[in-house]
Amino acid sequence: MSEQSPEQTMDNLNQTTTGASDTATEKEFLYNIRQNIDAVDCEIQTLINNRAKLAQQVAMVKKNHTAADDNSNPIFYRPEREAQVLKAVMERNAGPIADEKMARLFREIMSVCLDLEAPQRIAFLGPVGTFTHAAALKHFGKAADTVPMTTITDVFREVEAGTAMYGVVPVENSSEGVVNHTLDGFLSSTLKIIGEVELPIHQNFLVAEHTKIDGLSRIYSHQQSLAQCRHWLDVNFPNVERVAVSSNGEAARRLKNEWHSAAIAGDVAVAEYGLHKLYSNIEDNPSNTTRFLIIGHEAIAPSGQDKTSIVVSAHDKAGALIEILKPLSYHGVSMTSIETRPERPNKWAYVFFIDMNGHVNDPNVSAAINDIRPLVKDLRILGSYPKAVL
Repeated sequence: MSEQSPEQTMDNLNQTTTGASDTATEKEFLYNIRQNIDAVDCEIQTLINNRAKLAQQVAMVKKNHTAADDNSNPIFYRPEREAQVLKAVMERNAGPIADEKMARLFREIMSVCLDLEAPQRIAFLGPVGTFTHAAALKHFGKAADTVPMTTITDVFREVEAGTAMYGVVPVENSSEGVVNHTLDGFLSSTLKIIGEVELPIHQNFLVAEHTKIDGLSRIYSHQQSLAQCRHWLDVNFPNVERVAVSSNGEAARRLKNEWHSAAIAGDVAVAEYGLHKLYSNIEDNPSNTTRFLIIGHEAIAPSGQDKTSIVVSAHDKAGALIEILKPLSYHGVSMTSIETRPERPNKWAYVFFIDMNGHVNDPNVSAAINDIRPLVKDLRILGSYPKAVL
């Protein structure tokens, strides 16, 4: 039988199956569909390899250009370029695959191609199996070399030292608020924000193969996850002890040697620790989301849909914050968030972390920041970076 398009095959199949069932004809159509799938797979594989070869050519050009220019290392990861590619994928997608799922497929292709150009070592707040680990994989893809760190401070140090190219740290949760350790990290670091990740937080009730459900005596998880699932636990396991541990990854790890325990963790922990998902999405607030920041050294070019983050040290006087915010309003810059932290080591002095829409290269954003500078003791641009795409 000659090769047909998917639409022709479906039309013929619908016509044939309207009426009596014909097993021989059905097998023939299935054979034809599978032949078409095999042909498409070959075409996809060829195109992916062609894309990979182009990525290698990009790497060669960058290495040669940098070598001729100076002795610095070339930059292979371009957040603004990746954001533009993923947005274009979603815009031209015509289904039946959902836009975000299609973009995730391309994310993995891009991850593999970037690994061919230059392997990327990514530090993240560990251990393995945490939501920060999931955010790192979501942003950089599974081809990246993700390395767990014990603390947020360790992530900053790893990137500052150049041992890791980039870092991933949590900055705020829609239910629990801001992560102060991350904000404080920027006060003592020159690293920049080069990207962001938004991750819906779905909690799962996990058990191991050897777990005896009827004999459960402990449920491990991070204290925030236990709080986020409090109502569900009250209804389903009201008499089982809840034990807070350092992370959800640690909670999952403990099940390896305990038959009477369960854990609450995300999807990444299931695969990493070989666990079984007994119940899914047990969080009390299904819209709970955590925002993560990607930290690195370089400034990022505009992507077309960006954010800018600044940290401002204000004068100790009445109305200081109002003065700071006025230029944003005057120049039509939309502020998306503001957080306050103590200005160490000064007593009763504070700094403001401000996020706004737009790139520092945008005339209105640049003008607003220039108007704020003379009003404050210090202003530092933490970074302009693409808004989260996935």
